Amino acid sequence: MILCLETATPSCSVALVHNGEVLAYEEDPKGQNHSEKITLFIDSVMKKAGISYNQLDAVAVSMGPGSYTGLRIGVSTAKGICYAVYKPLIAVETLEAMAYGGKQFLQNETALIPMIDARRMEVYCAIFDENINKIRDTEAVIIDENSFADLKKDHNLYLFGDGADKCAELFANDDKITVIKDFYCSAKYMSVIAQQKLDNKDFVDVAYFEPFYLKDFVPGTPTVKGLK
Repeated sequence: MILCLETATPSCSVALVHNGEVLAYEEDPKGQNHSEKITLFIDSVMKKAGISYNQLDAVAVSMGPGSYTGLRIGVSTAKGICYAVYKPLIAVETLEAMAYGGKQFLQNETALIPMIDARRMEVYCAIFDENINKIRDTEAVIIDENSFADLKKDHNLYLFGDGADKCAELFANDDKITVIKDFYCSAKYMSVIAQQKLDNKDFVDVAYFEPFYLKDFVPGTPTVKGLK
């Protein structure tokens, strides 16, 4: 039994997974209120499934890349549960989990490109084939009309995630690129990877694990009225 937490993007999501199957889940895809929702969602899925925390085999958390604040909330919550009930921690790469969710779009010679918004025309993305093998590693990319030109020669490309939504107009007339709108991260998509890692005892250190931010966090400078 694995409790899966997803907070890397505006979507806040919790799922309870057993043998790769989702038993219960709660999510708010566009809430931006992770700190308010995450513990309520956890309590809800545990009650729906009639499971106690001691019956968990592990806790899995979406490790990023994504929102600095969102990732911190998810990881700190996961660690707290692991410490409280002495369970191991599993880290799941956010874009890989999204790729499993994107398998519904599969066709022959398809490349799946999950994207997380990184502001302006920049996205965090990775590229996967139809078997969810990674073709291109996770990176921060500024998208323009020439992006993925090399891949288009041999693949039909499917872009999805909150980073892909802003690409719809850019690739509107490209018959090799399909932008799937309104696709959001979900803890449900972590189920297969989390189960594989549990079976292989592929755990991370609860004390020292840190999210994969990809880019350094740069805090904004507060503005004081009357000062420049």
